[in-house]
Amino acid sequence: MSSEVFEKYPFLKELGIKELNSGACYGEDGWMPMEGREILESVTPIDGSVIAKVALANEQDYETIVEKATEAFKTWRMMPAPKRGLVVRDFGEELRKHKEALGKLITLEMGKIVAEGYGEVQEAIDIADFAVGLSRQLYGVTMKSERPMHKMYEQWHPLGVIGIITAFNFPVAVWSWNAMIAAVCGDPMIWKPSSQTPLCAIAVQHIANRVMKRHGLEGIFNICIGKGSVIGERMTNDRRIPLISATGSTRMGIQVAEAVAKRLGRTILELGGNNAIVVMEDANLDLAIRAILFGAVGTAGQRCTTTRRIIAHESIADELIRRLVDAYKQVRIGNPLDESTLMGPVVNESAIRDMKAAIDALPSQGGELIYGGERLDRPGFYVTPAIAKVPGNTQMVCHETFAPLLYIMTFKDIDEAIELHNGVPQGLSSAIFTNSVKYSERFLSEIGSDCGIANVNIGTSGAEIGGAFGGEKDTGGGREAGSDSWKAYMRRQTNTINWGDELPLAQGIKFGD
Repeated sequence: MSSEVFEKYPFLKELGIKELNSGACYGEDGWMPMEGREILESVTPIDGSVIAKVALANEQDYETIVEKATEAFKTWRMMPAPKRGLVVRDFGEELRKHKEALGKLITLEMGKIVAEGYGEVQEAIDIADFAVGLSRQLYGVTMKSERPMHKMYEQWHPLGVIGIITAFNFPVAVWSWNAMIAAVCGDPMIWKPSSQTPLCAIAVQHIANRVMKRHGLEGIFNICIGKGSVIGERMTNDRRIPLISATGSTRMGIQVAEAVAKRLGRTILELGGNNAIVVMEDANLDLAIRAILFGAVGTAGQRCTTTRRIIAHESIADELIRRLVDAYKQVRIGNPLDESTLMGPVVNESAIRDMKAAIDALPSQGGELIYGGERLDRPGFYVTPAIAKVPGNTQMVCHETFAPLLYIMTFKDIDEAIELHNGVPQGLSSAIFTNSVKYSERFLSEIGSDCGIANVNIGTSGAEIGGAFGGEKDTGGGREAGSDSWKAYMRRQTNTINWGDELPLAQGIKFGD
């Protein structure tokens, strides 16, 4: 690594990135020392080169961060929620100032095209705006007591220090879903980002530090970048952290859930997706093709909401496949910082190996590769997006391959389509393309999609802020980003006030004279 990297990518300096960066921080003056720490290299998938290095947090750094966050909670929880909202509002404004630079850093470190990088920062801005409004809407309810001159109601209190574990594919947005809402709820947080994208977290922490300092705060927004075996395990087993919100693989989620459950803590889990689009015989194929292309190829197939399965009516399957192959042939693959590029690289060599293994397994499971799947001969981690025809939910299809590999299967009627759709372990996002009210309502009914998200005539990707995001089954059951998901970051308290002169008991119980 040399200064040439910073000359080539000037936005790194704007975001406070240096050649060597501390991986733990609780405020502008709270960056942990770098001496004696293990060093992590951040590699760009664009060409496989090193961008910068990070000194990983050790156990003592973690203890310092937890202590600072715990101390901050004592005052942060007492600040009125609308005033906490003002801090979050300023955070959103800082994100606006650095949207272009931060979007480019996401692209550089993770590999998604720059339009998606900008979109991810906009998502973080949007959730900040949402949280500001939410800061005046943390509603409880009142209830009528059966006892005379008694008042009953419930209220919501801050929960405590929140642990946030994020994956590489959305290195800023998913953190913001948790952080902005947790902040207005009165909770400080500790962020353990993916080791694939540490620089994005450090850039966001610099922004957080400026906002905290402006308001005379520290210890509200904290990062702790380190190995899962060091930082991750300590977070999940730490009784001082009542809630862990974790995004990642199902395997990782099971480990987190077991560890947190042993101490009776809470979890929000956003795990694997194996998302399908059902294409009925009456579907508008022009709309369906566009939705499938974006859902399957966007972010190089590395979204949790990526479209991985197409369940096509047998009468239109051949036409759909022909048009999809034509569309795939037109996908411009290359440097994601080039605005003409439609698909950038996958994140690393492991993603390429996983994709190749899935393709190699097709013949043994009755499948057939129709298009793509080749590695491109250039620096970095580039592949052509692949389409495969399969007889149904085979063993390989039921496994989520985090790469641009799309499976297509056929069906005869709506009942078979729904059975195929629900016949995988995961349950995140789903969609149906149809012009029939009967088909769409069946898909959205109790006997339809078993996913947390179900759409009609739009794809599986592109969730909007405001709706609760999350899924069922092996996806983990968590909800983030909208609706009443804020309740996960707070504790509920039921209150009863006796404003009379008697002490009647509930259920008409008489006790003593």
